Amino acid sequence: MSLESASDEIKLAVDLIMLLEQNAIPPATVLAALEIVRRDFEKKQQRPTLS
Repeated sequence: MSLESASDEIKLAVDLIMLLEQNAIPPATVLAALEIVRRDFEKKQQRPTLS
């Protein structure tokens, strides 16, 4: 499976991994930050959208 045909979430995950590894972010920092991001986006997902 090539990255070109991968799903958007796989492409985003690969981009994020590359960014974090290139900047030598410690794994504990990455995991803590990802938890914050996850909570933020879960809240956004639960909000009703305005039409």
